[in-house]
Amino acid sequence: MTSINWSDTAPVVAFLGVFAGAIGLPVPAMPTLIVVGSTLVAARDPMLIIATFLAALAGAFLGDAAWFLTGRRFGYRVLDGLCRISLSPDTCVRRASGFFEKRGVKLLLVSRFIPGLSLVAIPIAGASDTRFSRFTVYDLLGATLWISVGLSAGMLFYRQIDAVLALLRQFGIGLAAAGIIALALWIVFRYVRRTLLILRLRKTRISVDELSMLLANEPGALIVDVRSTSSRRDDPFVIPGSRLFDLATADAELATLPRHSAVVIYCSCPNEVSAARVAERLSKLGFANVRPLTGGLGAWRDAGRDVEAIVVAT
Repeated sequence: MTSINWSDTAPVVAFLGVFAGAIGLPVPAMPTLIVVGSTLVAARDPMLIIATFLAALAGAFLGDAAWFLTGRRFGYRVLDGLCRISLSPDTCVRRASGFFEKRGVKLLLVSRFIPGLSLVAIPIAGASDTRFSRFTVYDLLGATLWISVGLSAGMLFYRQIDAVLALLRQFGIGLAAAGIIALALWIVFRYVRRTLLILRLRKTRISVDELSMLLANEPGALIVDVRSTSSRRDDPFVIPGSRLFDLATADAELATLPRHSAVVIYCSCPNEVSAARVAERLSKLGFANVRPLTGGLGAWRDAGRDVEAIVVAT
C-alpha cells in the first residue's frame, strides 16, 4: 500500500482550505497554508510551488467575489446574517465598518491578517458600490501578500513542522486527523467564548416591552443608537428620541451624558454584543443604570413600535 505524497496534493489542499476560509467556514486557512508550504520543500519543484500559489489565490478570490456580490445584491442587510452565523464577536462588524469608512477598498490589502475582518469588509465593499474592477485589484493584491506569507512561513520552518508531524505520527495521528482535531478544538473554543459572553450580557439586557414601559415612566431616559455610520446610512431610522453615538468620538460624547439617568443602548446586530460592550464601558465610567436592548433596532421594529427618520444636521 503506497503512502500519500502530500506535496502532490498541495494545490488542491491550498485551494480548498483558502476557499473555505474565504466563504466563512470555520477553517484555519493560514495554518493550512503554512503546513502546505512545509510539504513543498521536499518536492523541490518550482512549478508545483507556482501551481499551489495560484490555486490558493483562485480559492481566495472566488470566495471573496461571492461575498462581494452578496453585499452588492443585499446591501448592509447581509451584515445581520454575519452576526447570526459568525463565531467572532459581533463587534467585528462594527470594527470592519469603521475601518472601511476610513480606508475604503484599500483595507483589503491587510484585512486577511486580522481574524474575521476580511469576511466582513468584503460584503461592505460590495454594499458600498465599489467597482468590481477596483475590488478585484485590491483583493488580489491583498490575497497575494497573505498567501505568500503563509507559504513562505511553511517553507522556512519546515523542519519544525516536520518534527511536529513526526511526533503526531508516533501517536498514530496522521496529518488529516491532526487537522480535524485542531479544527474541532478551535471551533469549540470560539463557540464557548461567544456563548459565555452572551450569557453574561443577558443579565443586564432590557426587552422591547420593558423599554416601552421605561419611556412611559421615565421621560428623561436616554436611548442611544450605537450602530455604525454605514448601518445608519442603509437603515436611516431610529427609536424615537434616540441619540446617535459614534464610537470614534466616544470620549467627547460620553462626557455630555448625564450619569444619573437610565441609559438604553441598541445596535443592529441580533446578539447586540456591540451595544452591550458600550454599556459596560459606560458603567465603568460611573453610569449607574445602563442596559442593552435585546434584539436591537430590529426587535423594536418587529414588535410594531414606531421609528423615526434620522435628521441630518445641515
